Amino acid sequence: MSEAATTLLLVVDLQPAFLDAIPGGARTLRRAAFAVAAAQGVGLPVAFTEQVPAKLGPTAPALLRLAPGAPVFAKETFSALADEAVRAALLDERRIDHLLLCGIETPICIHQTSLDARRAGIEVTLLSDVIGARRADDAEVCLSALRAAGVHVMPSETVFYSLLQDSCHPFFRGLTALVKARAGDHGSTGSNL
Repeated sequence: MSEAATTLLLVVDLQPAFLDAIPGGARTLRRAAFAVAAAQGVGLPVAFTEQVPAKLGPTAPALLRLAPGAPVFAKETFSALADEAVRAALLDERRIDHLLLCGIETPICIHQTSLDARRAGIEVTLLSDVIGARRADDAEVCLSALRAAGVHVMPSETVFYSLLQDSCHPFFRGLTALVKARAGDHGSTGSNL
């Protein structure tokens, strides 16, 4: 798949300390597990960021287990791409031209990472069912601004089925099984932004 070579799923700051602080944190974690498993299935690289992990702890272990060997970047900046190590690894070494973004928090790290990526000429798709925030109203304002800046906001299933393109793809049955296994995770994302 040609898109797999230049597209990366970036999982931003899904650390239990943050997940516990947002409404629907457990659901965000389950949807992130779907996104990571789906990315692995279609052959997309995955990377994780952690906001000050020495103080806030590591990424949820369940997510890391789904992508063994995926790079994990500690950062102090809010934008993942404002961190020189992350920027070098993703933009210079891998030459990513499309980021699928998920994680928290929408009005801070997701917002700033998205804008920095757009400024660098990278396409950005936010997985709308795999982002979270403490305040839904703040997230909605930021999502509107991001859409105006050219960021795509789509549900994760829509994105991954689009990557497959048709039912002949070798991972079609695998993705369908992931969707069925997580059928209870669907529903309104309004309170989970």
